[in-house]
Formats: sequence, structure tokens, C-alpha cells
Amino acid sequence: MLHVVSAEESGRRTDLLVASLSGASRSRVAQRAKLGEILVNGASAKPSLLLEEGDVLEFEIPPPRTLVAYAEPIELAVLYEDDDLLVVDKPAGMVTHPAHGAPSGTLVNALLAHTKETLPGDMLRPGLVHRLDRDTSGLLVVAKRDATLEALQAAMKARRIAREYLGLVSGIPQNPRGRIDGPIGRDPRNRLKYTITSEGKPAVTHYTVREAFPKAAELVFTLDTGRTHQIRVHLAAAGHPIINDPLYGKREPRFELPGQALHAWRLAFPHPRTGAIVEFEVPPPPGYLQARRLVSL
Repeated sequence: MLHVVSAEESGRRTDLLVASLSGASRSRVAQRAKLGEILVNGASAKPSLLLEEGDVLEFEIPPPRTLVAYAEPIELAVLYEDDDLLVVDKPAGMVTHPAHGAPSGTLVNALLAHTKETLPGDMLRPGLVHRLDRDTSGLLVVAKRDATLEALQAAMKARRIAREYLGLVSGIPQNPRGRIDGPIGRDPRNRLKYTITSEGKPAVTHYTVREAFPKAAELVFTLDTGRTHQIRVHLAAAGHPIINDPLYGKREPRFELPGQALHAWRLAFPHPRTGAIVEFEVPPPPGYLQARRLVSL
């Protein structure tokens, strides 16, 4: 596309004008600029370049590739399965469902290969009742039928699905038990992060100190809500970031973990068909246990 900058557009940043003209996001425009595919007067332009009247913009922003969730033969740790649902232990480092940054190799891809059937719900998040961050390991329940998904989603909304997490944090909380109440929304300064903000959605995290170490502690977390990065945001705001968290704390090479030391270890819910409470527990993976040994010294 060719566009001649008008007097009204003079002084605007290249990325902002291209985004406005193309309908693409500013980040996508910046990606194309880095590839040298946005030209001003025939030369590659930086996204921040301020335009002048008469400048000739030349660009083409292809639409993002359509994401499709397809079956991949990926090893999957299944703790329980029946005709209605299955409970899996997601490893740290695995994305839960396909996204533009991770179109394949996800838990959903593995689930589709394992079940060999269509799962209910969203095409990119089939069967998912809840999610875990990429580097958080542990238990997830997955629905195999439409009625099961609806029942489990209703149970989640009514807080009848109990989830407990284990986490290693920097420092030792002053109180052995606590409640962190802070609405969570996206961080305006970093789109990869979330933060406590008055404009966010309500979020409540409960914690209990399971064991205190010299300069760290292991906590048990339960959630009243399930916001993205909730535990990580709340504990960082409380001054006790999750150990080895690259977004809200710091990564340490001594730990054999891909990211934060956080593990979803217990899960309990009423079975949608029988109504009986089913409970599951899975120990933390070796990387978490290695980190725990190091911080206990």
C-alpha cells in the first residue's frame, strides 16, 4: 500500500499511522518494521520515525496466520479418565492452549491426540475448564462432553472446584496466614504483565506458610478467583515474589526450572455425573524440589 502523508498527519509516528491505516496492532506494525518491510521515501523506517507532509509510506501488513488446534502425539500424564472428563498433570514449560506465540506443542494439542475425538468448547481451548501459566506445573481437569464442560464451568463459577498451589517465595511473610485482595488488570507499561489496579477485576488469594527457610518460604495458596498470573502478581505486590519468576521477580540460573516455582498440587470437585467429590494430588516436579532444597540451605 502506498500512502502520501497529509498535512494533518505530519508529526505522527510511523507505527501509529501505519496501524491506523492498516487496522493492524501497533506491535504487529513494529514487527514488520524490524523486518524492513515499512518504507518511508523508499528507505526502511523505524517505528518511532516522525513523518512529514509529503512523505511516501509504503507497507503491506499481512493478516496474522489463523490458529488451528490439531492433534500432536505429545506425552501426556493422565491421572484419571472416564467417559466425561480427564485430569492431567501439566509439566512446567508447556503452554496450555495454542496462541500466536505458541501455535503448537501445547497441552491442547496433546489432549486432542490422546482422546482421538473432538473436545467441547472453544476451538483453541477445547475441553478446558481452567488454565495454568506456561511455567506453572500441576493439575488440570478437562471436559470430554458438552454437558460436562457446562457443569464444570458452573462449578468453577460457584467456587465448588477447590484448587491448591504450592509455591516458593522470596522472604518470609510476617503472618503465617493471610489474604491478599487486589483487583488485577493488564499492566499499561508492559503488555506481558498484569498488575493490581482499581480498574482491574476482583482477585483474592489466600496463603498459609507451609515451611519457613532462612531467606525464603514455601506457601500453600488457595484462590477465590482465577485471574491471569494472580498468585504471581499478588505475591510480588506483597513483597514476596515467587522464586525464579522472570516477570515479577528475577530468574536465577542455579534453579533447574523454566520459570516460577509454582505448582498446582491439589484439585477437588464434584463429578458432573455422580455428584461425588473426586480429589487428586500430585507432588511437585524435580525442578521445583531442587529449588526447594537450595532455598532451605
